[in-house]
Amino acid sequence: MKKISDMISLSEKEKLKLKDNFIKNLKDNSFKEIANSLNLKDEILMNYTTDIKEVGIENNNCKGCKGLEECKNKLCGYKYSATTKENYIDFSYSACPYQIKKLKETEYQKNIELFEIPKRLKEASLKDLYRNDKNRINFMKYVKTFISDFKNDNHPKGIYLHGNNGTGKTYLIAALFNELARKDIKSVMVYVPEFLRSLKQFNDEDLEDKYDSVKYAPLLLLDDIGAEYLTAWGRDEILGTILQYRMDQELPTFFTSNLDLNQLEEHFSNTPNGIEKVKARRLIERIKDLTIDFELIGESNRKTIDKS
Repeated sequence: MKKISDMISLSEKEKLKLKDNFIKNLKDNSFKEIANSLNLKDEILMNYTTDIKEVGIENNNCKGCKGLEECKNKLCGYKYSATTKENYIDFSYSACPYQIKKLKETEYQKNIELFEIPKRLKEASLKDLYRNDKNRINFMKYVKTFISDFKNDNHPKGIYLHGNNGTGKTYLIAALFNELARKDIKSVMVYVPEFLRSLKQFNDEDLEDKYDSVKYAPLLLLDDIGAEYLTAWGRDEILGTILQYRMDQELPTFFTSNLDLNQLEEHFSNTPNGIEKVKARRLIERIKDLTIDFELIGESNRKTIDKS
């Protein structure tokens, strides 16, 4: 936004130089067309030659453009434009049709809250999954059932998805959450080791906000559970109370882990305070009540598709 009233006083020599540059650029049809559309005197327009020229360049870049991957403008997906508004010329960026389409297609992502989860997982899609993979057939069948039951408010159980590294466990759950996010359903995905570690660093108010966002999430993924440094506080006061609430309220809760439930129970038994099998068993029973157990095995494909 450049106010005409704020133009700096120039010497006659400077004015002459600006005028010569402006007249020179008028030989370009794009520049001339934009300058004429502003309906201002040349004495004013010549002060904005550089900006008007840039508008013309970007207008030409947009002609015949077939998509964002071909965009040559300084700000991909946006076009520099100029309009006259009362006492100023407004130079601004506006989204092109391709960018508007992209923004609409990714609008669902506002429904997904991530905590130490890669942002790229907001783009995970069920249509990209390997449906011919025997390890995933039963999982995909349940995903279809879950979506239908959830839409009909039938309180379906979440999933406990375990298996070795790099088989796409987190990606699979993220794809399901993204599908429901498109139907305006909110979800939270949390990387458990970092979540528990960071809670100790928050002040009371921030701790409560973060804890509540996880506890009350319509859909929740607790990612990589079993990889955290375990304390009795993290197990009983944080995970235990979150899972108890979600169990009572029948809120769908999902987990990914490298450990099966027996191994996870052993993990939860071993704290710095010693072996606590009863408390570990209590937590595992909550997980069992909340989920259907699926195993995903296979060679790591993280190097090729980077989906954890």
